[in-house]
Amino acid sequence: MLLAIDIGNSTTKFGIFESGSLIDKFVIPTVLDYTVDELSFDRLRYTDDRFFQIDAAIVSSVVPEMNGTLAEACKKLLKITPSFVDYTFDFGMNVGYDPPSAAGTDRLVNAAAAAAKYGVPVIACSFGTATTIDVVDSDRKYLGGTISPGLKTLVEALHLKTSKLPLVTIERPKNVIGNTTKGSINSGTYYGHIGMVEGILQRIFEELGQKPKVVATGGFASVVAENSSLIDVVDENLTLEGLLRLAERRSS
Repeated sequence: MLLAIDIGNSTTKFGIFESGSLIDKFVIPTVLDYTVDELSFDRLRYTDDRFFQIDAAIVSSVVPEMNGTLAEACKKLLKITPSFVDYTFDFGMNVGYDPPSAAGTDRLVNAAAAAAKYGVPVIACSFGTATTIDVVDSDRKYLGGTISPGLKTLVEALHLKTSKLPLVTIERPKNVIGNTTKGSINSGTYYGHIGMVEGILQRIFEELGQKPKVVATGGFASVVAENSSLIDVVDENLTLEGLLRLAERRSS
């Protein structure tokens, strides 16, 4: 059994795979000052006995401060040493980033997973703390893409950088025209973000000379996709399944 771990800036996702199928998953907050004991027992304690049948782990991390603690927790709880994804892994695509080592592993995993599952050319959009848009062309070359602030980051920045604007929870607004301060922030952030994403996608289509399939993942993927005509698929398990594919390629 394989434990796939996606360490993001806000949350850390765990997926448990058996015979290539995702049988369970859970999420914890990403907290930099976790101790090994807190992470292995308070956070990773799992009631299903199958958890202790895990014999391999693979990790994509954009928070290097968490890596050592997580590795020690895996050793303590599961008696395994996890593999941490980096740019030298075989992603099944050529990496055209400059330099390749600067590409976030989450972006590479998502792009490779989208290419493997949906074919090429393909665009993988991840909606989390940051919104990333990544492109794989018809020659299976990862071209790169864009990075911008995510929805949660935008509303937090408005709250922190102003004296009077409140912190709001992002949801699909009933109206574009907000008649309260919270409603106006929610509407402006939500529709503004969708406008940004669709504007970027349209420019990518023009640059490529074609419209690839657009796959969305991440915590805000569904709320964005439900009001976007350019997103074709929402795949909430894209990153975890991408980690599974990487692990399978390494073991074959």
